Parts: sequence; C-alpha cells; structure tokens
Amino acid sequence: MALLSLIEVSKQFDHKMILNRISLSIENSERVAIIGKNGSGKSSLVKILLGVLDFDEGKRVARNDLKIVSLEQKSYFDPLKHVYEVCEESLDDLRYAHLRLKEIEKILSTRQDKALLEEQAECIDFITRQNAWNLEEKIKEMLERFDLYDFRDRYANTLSGGEQKKLALATILVKKADLFILDEPTNHLDVESVEFLEEQILRLQGSVVFISHDRYFIDTLAHRILEVDNGGLQNFSGGYQKYLQTKEQILHQLTQEHENLLKLLKNEEEWLQKGVQARRKRNEGRKARVMELRKQARSNPSLIRKMQLELQREQGVLKENQPKNNKKLLFELDGVCKSVENKILIKDFSFRILQNEKIAIVGKNGSGKSTLLKILLGEKQDKGSIKRGEISIGYFDQQKTFLDDNKTLLETFCPNGGDHVEVYGKNIHVYGYLKNFLFPKELLDQKIGNLSGGEKNRVGLALLFTKKYDCLILDEPTNDLDIQTINILEEYLQNFQGSIIFVSHDRYFVDKIAHKLLVFQGNGVIEESYFSYSEFLENQKELLEYQKISDELANEEVKKILENEQKKEKKQGKLSYMEQRELEELPLIIDALEKEIKKNERELSDSNVYAEKEVVKIAEELQEKRGILEEKLERYFFLEEKRQKLI
Repeated sequence: MALLSLIEVSKQFDHKMILNRISLSIENSERVAIIGKNGSGKSSLVKILLGVLDFDEGKRVARNDLKIVSLEQKSYFDPLKHVYEVCEESLDDLRYAHLRLKEIEKILSTRQDKALLEEQAECIDFITRQNAWNLEEKIKEMLERFDLYDFRDRYANTLSGGEQKKLALATILVKKADLFILDEPTNHLDVESVEFLEEQILRLQGSVVFISHDRYFIDTLAHRILEVDNGGLQNFSGGYQKYLQTKEQILHQLTQEHENLLKLLKNEEEWLQKGVQARRKRNEGRKARVMELRKQARSNPSLIRKMQLELQREQGVLKENQPKNNKKLLFELDGVCKSVENKILIKDFSFRILQNEKIAIVGKNGSGKSTLLKILLGEKQDKGSIKRGEISIGYFDQQKTFLDDNKTLLETFCPNGGDHVEVYGKNIHVYGYLKNFLFPKELLDQKIGNLSGGEKNRVGLALLFTKKYDCLILDEPTNDLDIQTINILEEYLQNFQGSIIFVSHDRYFVDKIAHKLLVFQGNGVIEESYFSYSEFLENQKELLEYQKISDELANEEVKKILENEQKKEKKQGKLSYMEQRELEELPLIIDALEKEIKKNERELSDSNVYAEKEVVKIAEELQEKRGILEEKLERYFFLEEKRQKLI
C-alpha cells in the first residue's frame, strides 16, 4: 500500500481552479520534486498532502500509522528557547534509538528474539545513517554545517528569516518519519548549506516530497517530478535533465500529431466546400467534427510554441543580439579593503571589470558579496581606490527599493503615459512585454504594494530590460522565482549587450550566465576563477580530499619520526619520548580512577541509588575500574623504576 494517495482531488479559490481532479500516490522510500509556476498550486498541493487544507472534492487516503514531518515556508520557535536547546530537543528520536538499543542488547544477552533483532538492526541503521553515535557531536555538526554555531546561545525566534529556515531544516532532518514534506528547503541557503542538505536528505530512511526551483538540487535528489500546470498534474520519471528530455519527446510528438491533424483537416475542408452534399442532415455530425478539428488546429500551435520556448530558454538557444567584443573598462579596483563590525570582508582586493563580462560573485552567506556590489555602486571602502568609467548601471537588490508600492504596473513601466515600452530597440505593448514575465492583463492596474515577493521580483527584473544600461548589477535575482521565470530571466541576460555582475547561490543559473567567478573564500580573500561554478565546486571537493590525504601522510611521517626517536633513546639508555609522556600522565589517570572507584563504592552503600540503577551494573563497573587501576599502578611503578635505574 502507498504511504499517501490523492484520488480525483479538486481545489478552487474564488473563481480560480487551482487543482482539477488530480491523482497521485507517494510510495515507500521515494523522493518526489514538485515544480510549477508561482501561484500554480504547489503549496496548496503540499498542504492537502499534509492534511491541513480542505479540498472541494476527491479523496485523501493515508496509511493508518503514517508519520509525516514537514518544513513550512515560515518557521515558529519557542521564544524562550536558545538555538542550541532547539537542536538538542530535536534529537528525541535519536536519543530514544540509543536508549532502546541498550535495552535490546540487555534482553538479547539472556534470550534470542527475532523481532528484537530486527528492531536492533533498525536502531543501528537509523543512528548510523544520521552519523549520530555521539549526540553532542551531532548537534555541533548540524549547527556548523548550517552556519548557526556562532548563534547557538541566541534565542531561536530572534534569528533572521533565512537563519530560522536553516534551524528548522537542521531539526527536521534528524527526526524519524515515514514521509518528509519540504516546501522550498533551499531558499536562503548558500551552496555549502545546500550540498549538506542534499547529503542529509540522501541519508533519510523515509520518503521525501519537496517543492524546489533549484534545478541541480532536483536533479541530484528526485526519483520523479510532478509538474503542476493549469490545474493539472503531470508525472515525469527521473531528475531534472530526464524531465527536459521527456519534454522534448512530448514536443516532437505534439508536432507530429499537429501535422497529421492539418492533413486530415485539409481533406475535411475540401469535403465541406462541396456545398449541397455537406449540408444534408445526415452529414451534420461530420460538419461538427470539422469545426472541432479547426478549433484543435488553432490551439495546438500556441501549446507547441509555449513548450518550444520553455525548452529553448532552458537550453540557452535564444541568443539573438549577441554583444560585440568591445573591451571598454568599467571598473578598476586597487587594494580595496572593507570591514564591517570588526569583521574583514574584503582584504587588499585588486581587479578590473571590462565591458561585456559576465561575472558571478559566489561564496558563503555573510562573506561580503553584497558589500562588494555596494562598493561598485559607490559605497565608501576603508582603503584602496576604485575608478569607474562613464557608464550607466542598472541595479537589482533583494529589497526592491527601486520600486514604488503606490504605483500600478502600467505607471511603473510607462511613467510618462502611453502603453508601450522599448526593449532591445523594439517598441512593444506593455501587456505583451509583461506577458513574457508571466503577468496576466488584469494585473496592469494592480498596485506594486499588493504584489507578492516573487511578483515584485519579476516586476523589478522586467523593468531592468526596458532601460539602456552598460552594466547590470544584480543581488540574488533568482530569489522567489519559479523555474519558468528563471528561464525567461536567463534568456534576457544572455541577450543583454553589456556587462553583468551578479550575486547568486543558484548553481544552475551561475553555470548558464557567468563567464568568470569571484569566489569569497572568507577572511577577506577573493579568488578569481574561469571554471564553471559546478567545476569549481568539484575541484574544491577534490582539493579537500587531497588535503585530508596529505594530513594523514604528514601524521604518518610524524609517527615515524617519534618511533625513530624512541629507538635512539633506547640505544642511549634512557626513557623514550613516549615512555616519558606516559610516566607524566599516569598519576592523573590513576587519581581519576581512584575517585570513580570511591563514587561506585558509595553508590553500592546507598539504597536510593541502586533502586534506580541496577546493583549488578554498579558492581561490574567497580570491578572493571579496579582492574584498570591495578594495571595502571603496575605500569607506573615499572616506568618509575626504569627511570631510576637510568639516572
């Protein structure tokens, strides 16, 4: 039986049909990506799967014992809990697995039980998959890999939206569940955090359903893709690249069917032109069929063209108006330094930016990427100099400060009246242009302030391409955009005749647009790279592996040197280096053991203690520690005697 199924489910908001008689099933141990335009119904679908949103018709069928864990768009934390406490409490499932493992081991020492052996294997598998044999280390790993370790003593609800999202992810991914449902898990994450998230999801035992616009993330994780479009649901097996291949096959099939339809229609139209014969009563059905074929023939080209555009945008083949190779100097930075609150963000950075260059600025959150953009725009640096050519700059920031919430879409794009805009030298009706950015005609009179975050992003980006700029500076332009809009943005950027300098964590987007990378390595260091972003990240992983091997080899060398020293010292008739260290440490070890033995002896004499703790267990611990103490004392006296003889 499937974990969860929806059968012929429909959902309507006001007059808009969001989901129209859709059906799906989530099976055991599968990972399913949900994609679609913003507003298409993805989040509504997820809420129906969770059972928190009512639907108009259809059925939701879930397994009786189904346990679901979800990540919502906004996280909520106890106002009195610190970040570390939130992480600690999230380990309840792992803590129980540790406790249950001990209980099972104790029972199995007295008798064999097949069910207990299976439960034992499950506990071991869960703990091993989570790499959580040491729970304190697990908390530290979670906080460090999501860049939250420095905030461990802060109240969780005082974190920024992005930091709260990371904390929610950290706490969800250590739980035990049959189904994990994640709504936009990669939002606000830098590349390192996304890669860690991928690792964690691959470790999970349950099924995973996730909404995402990160195409590499989808390709890495998804067993299949569900696309929500016009109230329907289409299923594609495989990851994102397989989805594109299937789309191409569907396009080819649609084109063939349309050609066949046109041939059939031509024959039927010829029959209809015969006049009298066609008007007889018994031929009314055939006439109706001709009308239906006409209707279908009119609708097919727009559907085919829509799919062609989506695939061409994805594959980057719409490259008209390619920029000329004009290498005019835009910016020249010499020894630029910048610190914020005693944190070095940029240190002694020198760099030239030329006309027509496409540069991606990448690195961890908080490393200084947006600060560099602001310096290019005119913000004062601490040291160094910056020269700017006589250029016009178009700037897109995360806060959309360049938009006026009180203006309508039409007023924003046509501030001087009229209803046309100029884009790449072409005069286009504003509605026709905004339709490219997925805005319906009825939104033209809508105030900017009434739009969602994603819609504002689309307005801001569309506005950029109606102006003439030498250089575009973009800060996280793909945030809150769906895949279709990102493809449209990529098409416009590829056709832009000028330089583009942008900050992004979207690996797929960076690979398609950037010719060069500026990588913030931390502590103010910025590295220039001509690799694609994916290649750069792979190289970094290889370098880390080499470093690890190098460190291990270095440790082996140190070990050999110490062994050689010991051999020399033995020849010279004195304690070896290791023996001398051991002699110095043994008194501390002996002292600690004696204290633990006294503690155990007190426990055996206190009935209140062994009422909670087994007497046999305490006695065993006491006997074991006494044995170790005897060995340590014997070793200490041997080394001390040897030292005295060699004096």
